[in-house]
Amino acid sequence: MTRDAAWEVVIGLEIHAELNTQSKLFSCAPNRFGDEPNTNITEVCTGQPGALPVLNKEAVRKAVRFGCAINGQVAAFSKFDRKSYFYPDSPRNFQITQFDQPIIKGGTIVAEVDGVEKSFAVNRVHLEDDAGMLKHFPTFAGVDYNRAGVPLIEIVSEPCIHSPQEAVAYAQAVKAILQYVDVCDCNMEEGSLRIDANISMRPKGEKTLRNKIEIKNMNSFSNMEMALEAEVKRQIREYQQNSNKDPNEVITQATYRWDADKKETVLMRRKEHADDYRYFPEPDLVPIVLNPAYIEEIRKTLPELPLQRERRYVAELGLAPHSAFSLTLDKTAADFFEDALKLCNNARALCNWILVEFAGRFKDTGKTLINSGITAQHLASLVNMIEKGTITGRIAKDVADEMIAHPGKTPEAIVAANPDFAALHDTSEIEQHVDKVIGENPQSIADFQAGREKAFAFLVGQVMKLSRGKASPQIVNDLLKKKIAKE
Repeated sequence: MTRDAAWEVVIGLEIHAELNTQSKLFSCAPNRFGDEPNTNITEVCTGQPGALPVLNKEAVRKAVRFGCAINGQVAAFSKFDRKSYFYPDSPRNFQITQFDQPIIKGGTIVAEVDGVEKSFAVNRVHLEDDAGMLKHFPTFAGVDYNRAGVPLIEIVSEPCIHSPQEAVAYAQAVKAILQYVDVCDCNMEEGSLRIDANISMRPKGEKTLRNKIEIKNMNSFSNMEMALEAEVKRQIREYQQNSNKDPNEVITQATYRWDADKKETVLMRRKEHADDYRYFPEPDLVPIVLNPAYIEEIRKTLPELPLQRERRYVAELGLAPHSAFSLTLDKTAADFFEDALKLCNNARALCNWILVEFAGRFKDTGKTLINSGITAQHLASLVNMIEKGTITGRIAKDVADEMIAHPGKTPEAIVAANPDFAALHDTSEIEQHVDKVIGENPQSIADFQAGREKAFAFLVGQVMKLSRGKASPQIVNDLLKKKIAKE
């Protein structure tokens, strides 16, 4: 979007990632999505009098694992605190979180923004338990406590993000790391990854931070980008219309939500301050004390991370940096790509089919190539058939459509069953098309002879058009060059 150049956007993100442990943070209740309401609960989950929390060691390990992955400082000593607030989805009337001594301090996230690598600073990562879920029905509301007590890490960035596009890139990079280190399944539809954005505006050159607005209820990266764009416009408009007022009176700290139908942010409540939560050390839990050997052991078990994989794809496979970043943002897609690469050497073509061709076909279906039933082996076969000249690139697009319609069917079987998919290698037939194109396009021939390569590509395209995409590209190229040389 075109933005008023006199203003600077300042954004900080709070990413809440549910840890994929088998049980909850402080109880033995299952940590599982989709079960009947209020079945995965214990006395601890529902805040019964006298019920005491017991810390889940696996949740601690996963938090440390993520901290090591972002090169954060893993605290040898951290503690839990009570954050008091009163809401029906909080059965204890307080949340157990970490306030002033979190388990991870600092860290760096590297993301790609408009083709450029940018580094973003993480302020802290802390452990806490999730609240239950309010469910609204036509005549009443209910509370499902299945989610109450699910372990979370909250990843808090510094206010170092300066556009909605940077915010999306940062959040996507965090999501990728969470997936790669097997800390969170990152299913935004199920709520296991949730993002709150804090955003403020200030005139360019101003160094102090102005009052921020927190935006909640953003269930996708696209919604987050739209919400931030809308809030940028709203805040600039408010400041410009009230230029004679104290900026602290124009924008007061508050929580907004994103209304996707109205395409605007809507006020929920005035913002609470830390004092309102009455933080104090959790008396029922001892501090977390980690020795250096434990932290180092976890650090050594880290897998190849998305940034490392991206750089390997660029250096060893020759992928463009943007393509490599896009591919590695989704671990399942990158793993699919690597499985296909075992059977096909053309990394660039495989990447293009995953990111462009199939992604475009599945765009509005709710599916992806990965969950479509099409295997990595079938994708490799498709690219190999193009490489061998068994089919042309144009025919391959039709074969891809058939692969989507019949995901269990191999490309070879699809081509064998349809005579129209066979590539044309008959030189005499192709030559007729070449002669026709040469006769009808003298200017393009003259342009090519003058050194304009695009003119030759145009001529090839015309021949392929006449052959309905079936002519062997190599034969077309050879015939055209031979005949033009005689002109």
